[in-house]
Amino acid sequence: MARRLTCPYCYESFAPREIRFRCNTRLSRAGKKCEPSRDQVLDDRMGPRPSHDLGPVFAADGRKPTAPCPDCKGETTYRICPVCHSALPVQFGMVDSRLIAMVGAKASGKTVYMTVLLHEMRHRVGEAFGAHLMGLDDATMRRYSSDYEERLYGANQMFPGTQTASTNLNRVDPLVFRFGLRRRTLLGERPQHTVLSFFDTAGEDFSSRESVELNTRYLTGADGIVLLLDPLQMPGARDSALPGTPLPGTEGLDAPINVLSRITSLLLAPRSGRSAQKIDTPIAVVFSKMDAFWHLLESGSPLRAHATPRGRFDVGDSLSVHEEVRRLLKDWDGVPIDHLLDNHYTRYRYFGVSSLGRNPTPDARVAPTGIQPYRVADPLLWLLSEFGSVPKAGRG
Repeated sequence: MARRLTCPYCYESFAPREIRFRCNTRLSRAGKKCEPSRDQVLDDRMGPRPSHDLGPVFAADGRKPTAPCPDCKGETTYRICPVCHSALPVQFGMVDSRLIAMVGAKASGKTVYMTVLLHEMRHRVGEAFGAHLMGLDDATMRRYSSDYEERLYGANQMFPGTQTASTNLNRVDPLVFRFGLRRRTLLGERPQHTVLSFFDTAGEDFSSRESVELNTRYLTGADGIVLLLDPLQMPGARDSALPGTPLPGTEGLDAPINVLSRITSLLLAPRSGRSAQKIDTPIAVVFSKMDAFWHLLESGSPLRAHATPRGRFDVGDSLSVHEEVRRLLKDWDGVPIDHLLDNHYTRYRYFGVSSLGRNPTPDARVAPTGIQPYRVADPLLWLLSEFGSVPKAGRG
């Protein structure tokens, strides 16, 4: 089967030659110039943009880096998605591109987790791995800085609930980054870049079969999945949480096993005729708010220690965490989660994280001690190691 690409903005797939081009509207050598106008396709698919009008779109061989506009004859390097008309990253299709779906139940802490994760990848993890994470477009850089990082790290404020897809006209606006690091090879050090696309779906989008289908193309087009589950929403874990821990209400919340079941059904749907085969998309199953359970763990528990920042993903440490979380699932009445994953996925890994390290205040602000993240980068580093984008230490 011919190789297909997936747009990091709309998650639709297409052949490389189907990539389209946008005229740059500059005066060409022929002395002609195209007039910019609103791109209705882009507005309809991704929402009206506040930016200026854009050049016309035309078809050409998308496998090439440039193409001449058929109207003004000017050469352009602006390659765009043939479906949503979003500008594609430089070298799209020529460098590794991995789309990460971040999903979970309502009130599981996805937005806080994603914000802290990206902050850690740009700072502590970037320093340890000699890597960098940069926004690939103006919207990503602006939104992450003002809507996410500044709110949590600057104003110390928690987030309101994520808008559901149905109230956002069935659109999900991903944050698109380029992750780069230098890899040692037999030919010396070489740069390696990976395009990462994150979207933060509302928990309500996974509370019923009908609402799950609104996100079909986002989930089935992903190369890796980060599933965030809140153990405080599991009956067996609520009673053992640290005294004073704010417990989520039960009304309107869905059990983690139900969320996982619906996501699994969605991933299995396109595989009709291959029911005997397991899902091969790697899934990181992340249990949040682990600071509520540290008092129960033995001093030697891998969930009491930070991963060593050594510039490689520590496979042995990750497997130890995986088995420790699996043990906790027995105490949390979560064995059905383990059975479902084992029966339907070829690659899954458990993680325990704490985005803040401590409960927020009653008025929805970060605790006075500040943000003290715990193991938040482990799930993404595992996925990147599975993709071959970061080096591993050990086997498994």
